[in-house]
Amino acid sequence: YKTLIGRSNRWYNKGKKKVFPPKYFIFLSDEKKKTKSIDSEVNPVWNEVLEFDLKGAPLDSSSYIDVIVKDYETIGKDKFIGSTKVSLRDLATGQMRSLPSKNVPLVNENGQDIGGTINLVIAYDPPAGAITNPNDPQAGDATVDAGGGGGEEGDETLPDGGQSPSAGGASPTGQAVKLRQRLTRGQNRHRLVNKPQDFQIRVRIIEARQLPGNNIKPVVKVSVCGQTHRTRIKRGNNPFFDEVSVYNSYSLRADSLMGEFKVLAHCVMRKWVLLSDPDDSSSGAKGYLKVSLFVVGTGDEPPAEKRDYNDDQDDIESNLLLPAGVTLRWATLSLKVFRAEDIPQMDDAFVQNLKGLFGGDENKKNLVDPFLEARFAGKKLCTQIIEKNANPEWNQVLHLQVKFPSMCESVKLTVFDWDRVTGNDAIGTTYLNLSRIASSGGEIEEEHAGNGEMSSFEVNTGKSEVGFLPVFGPCYVNLYGSPREFTGLPDPYEDLNLGKAEGVAYRGRILVELSTKLEGKVDKAVDSIHSDDILVAQKYQRRRKFCLCAVFHSASMIQEPGEPIQFEVSIGNYGNKLDNTCKPLASTTQYSCAVFDGNHYYYLPWANTKPVVVVTSFWEDISHHIKSYSQGLMFQSNLEAFKTAIAAKVSDNQLVEVWLKLLTTLIEDLESFPTPELEGHSNLTSLDLQLKKLRDSALKTIMEGARLMRGEATEIRDTLSDIESWADKLQMLAEEPQNSMPDVIIWMLRGEKRVAYSRIPAHQILFSTYSEQACGQHCGKTQTVFLQYPMDKTKGLKVPVQIRVNMWLGLSAHEKKFNSFAEGTFSVFAEMYENQAQVFGKWGTTGLVGRHKYSDVTGKLKLKQEYFMPPRGWEWEDDWFIDPEKALLTEADAGHTEFMDEVFQNETRFPGGEWKAPSEPFTDVVRMASTDIHLFTIPPDDKPRSWVAAEKVYHVHRRRRLVRPRKRRLVLRSDPNGWEFSSLIGWKFHRKERSSDTFRRRRWRRKMGPEDRLGASAIFQLEGALGVDTEEKGSKADVTKLFGANTPTVSCSFDRSHLYHLRVYVYEARNLTSMDKDSFSDPYAHVSFLHVSKTTERLRATLNPTWDQTLIFNDLEIYGDPQNVVQRPPDIVLEFYDSDQVGKDELLGRSVCVPIVKANPNMDQTPKLLWHPITQMGRKAGEALVAAELILQDKSGQLDLPLVPPKRAENLYMVPQGIRPVVQLTAVEILAWGLRNMKSYQLASVSSPSLVVECGGQKVESAVIKNMKKSSNFPSSVLFIKVLLPKDEMYTPPIVLKVIDHRPFGRKPVVGQCTITSLEEFRCDPYPGSNVVLPSLTVALMMASPGKQSLSINMEESRPLLEAQVKSPPLSTASKTIDWWSKFYASTGDHEKCGPYLEKGYDTLKVYDCELEDLTEFKGLRDFCNTFKLQRGKNENGDDDPSVVGEFKGSFRVYPLPDDPGVAPPPRQFRELPDSGPQQCVVRIYVVRAIDLQPKDNNGRCDPYIKISLGKNTIEDRDHYIPNTISPVFGRMFEMTCFLPQDKDLKISVYDYDLLSRDEKVGETVIDLENRNFNHKWRDQLKPSQLLENLARLKGLSKPRTEDNGNSLTFNGQDYTLAEFENNKEAHQHLGPARERLCLHVLRKQGLVPEHVETRTLYSTFQPNISQGRLQMWVDVFPKSLGHPGPPFDVTPRKAKKYFLRAVIWNTTDVTLDETSITGEHMSDIYVKGWMPGMEENKQKTDVHYRSLDGDGNFNWRFVFDFDFLPAEQLCLVSKKEHFWSLDKTEFRIPPKLIVQIWDNDKFSLDDYLGSLELDLRDLVAPAKTPEKCSLGMMNVEMGAPHKTEHAKSLFAQQSVRGWWPCSIEKDGNTVLGGKVEMTLEIIKEAEADERPAGKGRDEPNMNPKLDPPKRPETSFFWFTNPCKTMKFIVWKRFRCLFIGLILLLIVVLFLAILLYSLPNYISMKIVQPLK
Repeated sequence: YKTLIGRSNRWYNKGKKKVFPPKYFIFLSDEKKKTKSIDSEVNPVWNEVLEFDLKGAPLDSSSYIDVIVKDYETIGKDKFIGSTKVSLRDLATGQMRSLPSKNVPLVNENGQDIGGTINLVIAYDPPAGAITNPNDPQAGDATVDAGGGGGEEGDETLPDGGQSPSAGGASPTGQAVKLRQRLTRGQNRHRLVNKPQDFQIRVRIIEARQLPGNNIKPVVKVSVCGQTHRTRIKRGNNPFFDEVSVYNSYSLRADSLMGEFKVLAHCVMRKWVLLSDPDDSSSGAKGYLKVSLFVVGTGDEPPAEKRDYNDDQDDIESNLLLPAGVTLRWATLSLKVFRAEDIPQMDDAFVQNLKGLFGGDENKKNLVDPFLEARFAGKKLCTQIIEKNANPEWNQVLHLQVKFPSMCESVKLTVFDWDRVTGNDAIGTTYLNLSRIASSGGEIEEEHAGNGEMSSFEVNTGKSEVGFLPVFGPCYVNLYGSPREFTGLPDPYEDLNLGKAEGVAYRGRILVELSTKLEGKVDKAVDSIHSDDILVAQKYQRRRKFCLCAVFHSASMIQEPGEPIQFEVSIGNYGNKLDNTCKPLASTTQYSCAVFDGNHYYYLPWANTKPVVVVTSFWEDISHHIKSYSQGLMFQSNLEAFKTAIAAKVSDNQLVEVWLKLLTTLIEDLESFPTPELEGHSNLTSLDLQLKKLRDSALKTIMEGARLMRGEATEIRDTLSDIESWADKLQMLAEEPQNSMPDVIIWMLRGEKRVAYSRIPAHQILFSTYSEQACGQHCGKTQTVFLQYPMDKTKGLKVPVQIRVNMWLGLSAHEKKFNSFAEGTFSVFAEMYENQAQVFGKWGTTGLVGRHKYSDVTGKLKLKQEYFMPPRGWEWEDDWFIDPEKALLTEADAGHTEFMDEVFQNETRFPGGEWKAPSEPFTDVVRMASTDIHLFTIPPDDKPRSWVAAEKVYHVHRRRRLVRPRKRRLVLRSDPNGWEFSSLIGWKFHRKERSSDTFRRRRWRRKMGPEDRLGASAIFQLEGALGVDTEEKGSKADVTKLFGANTPTVSCSFDRSHLYHLRVYVYEARNLTSMDKDSFSDPYAHVSFLHVSKTTERLRATLNPTWDQTLIFNDLEIYGDPQNVVQRPPDIVLEFYDSDQVGKDELLGRSVCVPIVKANPNMDQTPKLLWHPITQMGRKAGEALVAAELILQDKSGQLDLPLVPPKRAENLYMVPQGIRPVVQLTAVEILAWGLRNMKSYQLASVSSPSLVVECGGQKVESAVIKNMKKSSNFPSSVLFIKVLLPKDEMYTPPIVLKVIDHRPFGRKPVVGQCTITSLEEFRCDPYPGSNVVLPSLTVALMMASPGKQSLSINMEESRPLLEAQVKSPPLSTASKTIDWWSKFYASTGDHEKCGPYLEKGYDTLKVYDCELEDLTEFKGLRDFCNTFKLQRGKNENGDDDPSVVGEFKGSFRVYPLPDDPGVAPPPRQFRELPDSGPQQCVVRIYVVRAIDLQPKDNNGRCDPYIKISLGKNTIEDRDHYIPNTISPVFGRMFEMTCFLPQDKDLKISVYDYDLLSRDEKVGETVIDLENRNFNHKWRDQLKPSQLLENLARLKGLSKPRTEDNGNSLTFNGQDYTLAEFENNKEAHQHLGPARERLCLHVLRKQGLVPEHVETRTLYSTFQPNISQGRLQMWVDVFPKSLGHPGPPFDVTPRKAKKYFLRAVIWNTTDVTLDETSITGEHMSDIYVKGWMPGMEENKQKTDVHYRSLDGDGNFNWRFVFDFDFLPAEQLCLVSKKEHFWSLDKTEFRIPPKLIVQIWDNDKFSLDDYLGSLELDLRDLVAPAKTPEKCSLGMMNVEMGAPHKTEHAKSLFAQQSVRGWWPCSIEKDGNTVLGGKVEMTLEIIKEAEADERPAGKGRDEPNMNPKLDPPKRPETSFFWFTNPCKTMKFIVWKRFRCLFIGLILLLIVVLFLAILLYSLPNYISMKIVQPLK
């Protein structure tokens, strides 16, 4: 049992002048422990752990802890401060393991709150046998609530001490140790100060998971301290963001605002946070977000972030941070693992072979030792290992304890093979996806929660009972991984077995069941399954026979010929040809050799005989699982049509038609096909029932929503997102998690080697008798399948083969139904090959080395006719006959139809002789038809090495080339006996015998037929091999090896074929990837359709090619019913390549297009060009605009075919009218202004560039820039293209810009390019009457302005001046000072600092809180020129961002031209352009202030200064740095001269000044001055009237007319008067004439850029996207050609003025009498202390008025305070060094206040404080004239005298005031009067202080007024220095009666003493009387 002591706060001092060291005692069951004491601290922090050993006894629920806090005394007894009791009931009952107690109040002995609090955490480890609450949701977690109430400000989860029982108990001291470590860490950390500090908070949003809703577009917003950042918008429920936001947070209290969790390390690294609804925390998880966030104090190094490579094994639950109020509940996932089957061989058979040699039992099948590992949320459990068993039965249950709802999405199940020596090998991996086998119940109602609100068409049914916890099975799950065949070599596909990519082969299956229990604990993590459960699971294992038939229609797009190809179809282990443990089935096609298609690819020539594979298998019946719902498919196609209609911008009527069809079909389908009922099925699982409920509810919601939408929707386009979300929902509901049937896997084999595969889910081809809709979507239908390479790193860059296959899978009981799906005639043959070899010219069997006389096709298997036995139920129909296999005979030129023969005719001579034929007249050709001479391919050595065209005398050889084309006649002459010949024993056979042949063979076949069945379904009876000759085999080993090799071959023959005519319209493509170094590609397209392919023309250097080509395929023979082709036409595959002169052409991407099929040529349906996405390696790589039509030809011929399209060139057909886009003659005007920031190309700078603009097949080139360094603008700026552009925006081609550099020797490389995809924003109406304001080129028109000669601008007319200063104004006008800053503060709304500026009615300026470029009203300052980024280069590494190599400045105007040439063309848009040559400008940069700069110094501040660079000029303002601030007021103006456009980029940087080290850059901002020059439409170089006239001319309007002496004006048909603008405003004498003022007012209405200050964000190169602060500034650009710009604004920061405050303390009264004299009198030794805040070092105090007995004090004492004051802001400016070692003074702005305190003077102890008074000199409380009227009520404004004006309240206005003010003091929580003080307060300026001097106190010069010493009563003195007065006024006054009494008593005593002394003598004398 442990107690963690935290901290304590707010204890008040009990003694008068003492801070106590607190100590802390804890009592538990009479045991006492105490902490160390902490000296002199009222907020002590102990951080100690006190442990109490309970001696094994459990904690009693009535126990409590007694906490006592004492003040430690060195001598004597410690003083009691306070105590508290903490009940331990929650710990004792097991509700909690730890009890955080925050801010527990302490009470004194009387039970009263003393105001102090204490923090502690109590943790309890119960003894081993103690019984705690079994439903403990938090066992194992001790939580320290460090953020108040519910821990909203951050909780820290302490290290987990008690683990779950399954992991074993923790040691009892474990938690204490960790607590201690944590505390030590806390103590070692430096103490956090209790004052505001500066922090930077960085938040990295990494990824999100399990966000609710469908089709959502999540964005993460992060809010910190009032700042909000947001990420980019992503798509999907598990988006990946990886974005960083930085917040500069100021005034965070380091130890209060942040919860203790975050303070410990200042960071949370890569943790998951649970998202919850803030309004309803009980609604549970709304998804999870992975974040890193850390707080960086000034000078801190941010922690390095380590990325986890294996996030899969990340323990997400322990990485989860919970919001307050959301609890995760403990849940137990119980995974029952029953058995596995079909586990492949994993171990070497060496030992087994040895056993076999020695007669042992050989068992290769079971060479595997499997066990299963289950992983979830970082936890893993394993079953036992079962050795040597391929079908193990584990019968174990694994209990995974997790917190729920969980972050982890799936349970990972991996079966391993155990190895004694080496590491365990993974056999296969599968996942149980929790999102599919559980439901929160919120999917139906909340599917739009991600969008922030429910869709208006969502119907909230209010049912949430559809939610359920994860549940699954009992059901088999299948394992996939690498191919099953075992080799002793390392497996290259091993990663597939770990689930890292899609598995390529079936590796077995496991029977599991999953259930979930909440809040329960289990004793054993791994347990045995009860025998009853094993019996229950038996019923889920009942098998039924399934039949699978696949008919292969075509195999095309094979890359290269090679060994013969066959296909294998398997489902599970059934049909696997190479695994010898499997039963032999007719699961492979016959071998075939590929044939060239005449263009690009190879195909398998199956013709009318299609290979068929038949596989029978046994599986559980899953038909009731997959009946669920497959209606989404038709809905999907209708949705695609709707999307296309929206993209094509069809008319509203057509769109409504498509939309209504979509909704009506959806509603009808949902009504007519309800989800199937589940009753009557024996093997139902609980998940089936839950999913049925969920589906019913969701479908009902969608149906009602669709009805509502159909009835109420107004804006049809807006409904798309809702409809898409329904499509996603239907897709999700259709997925069946309990699908135990393995996928059908099609493998392509070359020879004996597996090459490529495809996995087809079984449910897609499964037949169902329930309804046609319940059948799989591809059941009995021909589908196109692209096979893929295993573990393809290139992600489908190459397609191994494209097959069209028709598959049917159904129960054996339903096999008769197959007949209705089957096409063609199925025939079954047994086949064998007769082999012969040629020896000495004779054919026979003697030379067959390693071959048999009769064998299979491979030649390895010996066969005999008599051993062939038909399978059971089958019989022979015919005898054996010879039937050559055509598909295996490949001639060298198979598939080629045209050849070119060439031959060289040679002649020789002796030098000077005649030419004669040599001995070999023809060379370099294989064979010539005219002569049958074999010619040499290599000339003899006497032949020349090179040839030239001109004959010389010394030449002795000559030759000429003869060429002859020949065509192939398709006449196959083959051997009449059916022999095939080969030169070597292998695969290369040909029909015609050659002299080199040494081997021949022929195929024998025998047909089989079923005994008792009719129809195609009879083929399902084929099982087993046909027989093998085993006579000569001695051992069984070879039998198993060859078992099943000889299976019957099944084929499907089509007796008739149909001819089709195909046209593919390839119009254009866009946004292709650039593959060449010149930033372009040379694209062409291969178009493949079945066994034919064609290629488009090759285009040069473009990423947006327009081919405009029709590819015509004539006489395509397709077998099968035309209706099937109409429903499922073969796909057209378009592959786009980049043509390269050197090397292989590179693939740019692939696209698939489905043709429309016209079974009747008279159909009037025309294909429509649509954009099809081009993909490459899984990413989008552009779009292609294509369409295709497949037309069924009549037998009569081609009469009804559509017209042949027009030709563009030989064999180049264009896309015909009606299909090609409708075009219109369009003008494209290009404003080519210039190039900027061009980077060098091939190490040479770009010096003489020109621009080429291409659009729609037209191109135009600009003039060349002669010298980029002198001028980067084009000499002539406007280019013009007439181009035919489609009217439909959907088809519009892009504008392509290419920059070409003209280099020496005629080289013209492309050095940059840019593609502008959308022309929409550049379209305009070309006629000036339209409302489109064309770009205004103000500079040109200003230069042409008529008033240019009168440019003597008065400063008064360009801007309002400061108010004229009256000569020597009185002090009262100080607060009325008006300057530029008044205008600025009036504009920002800071009215306190602007003075009476607004009251005077002056103009304000616009302060924008962002850059001018970001303001929508100024269109990014791009209305003259846009800036386009130029890019270059091949995208290496798949990077989506090619390098930016420069910028093009320009713009475009696109408008239609009249078709009639007689009509005048519209006017040009770009006219009256400014001079494009270099222009000299004066630039003024006004830097006003910076806000929230990034701190650079250790004190959390920086010393900023400005650095400006423009072209080659730099200004470094280092001398004017501003120390110790992060929000400096610069007030600087810089003037520079530059040439535009060369020096267009103005860079303004803020640096941090450092004395010793190098200055650090805080951040910088860059302004494009060129844009400002052309787009800044306000110029104070010209008068407003001139500007208004220029504007009128630009807009084509009449000149503005002024009337009434300039008081009224007409502009653009509107009347303006000066009165309406300046109504009720004080007219200023310097504002200029009325006409100019009115013109200025009218200009401001025209949307021009006004007088302004912009706020620019500073960025650093180290953190490019993170704000480093903001700069408020503006820039003025003045072309020198317009004259001198006039004087600049004065933005110098306000200077403080020196003032003096003279406060004369006259008297005090009613001062609290704080002390009692030795004589018992109440008195005080009064003195007065005073200072101004911020100037505490200048405290002043009066002399002491001793022994004031009535509270009166007399002083006549003067305080004099000098201070710097800003009259405009009414603030004091205080500059002082923060530390003695500081280099610079820090400036503070503080309100001017005076603090006066009354104190009681004590000589031997600390002075006592009696009361204080705080006076704000700007808002002075009026004093009372007499002390009687002075009371505390004066200080409250409400109770004061009648309100004076603000002006009168200010001491600066009144200058002098005298009277009484009350001083107050707090007692027992109440404010009481502590005394009254009479003062005179006077404020004077520095000059006046010299004229009327006055000294401090009563020092010289004692004048103004002269202060006499105070007339204090005689009783006022200091006893120590005045003994006489002490006697007189203390002793005598008080004790005079006593003294008189004493004297009288003394006299009496003396008298009595004398009397007593003399009385005996006297008496004796009296008696004796001696004298007598």
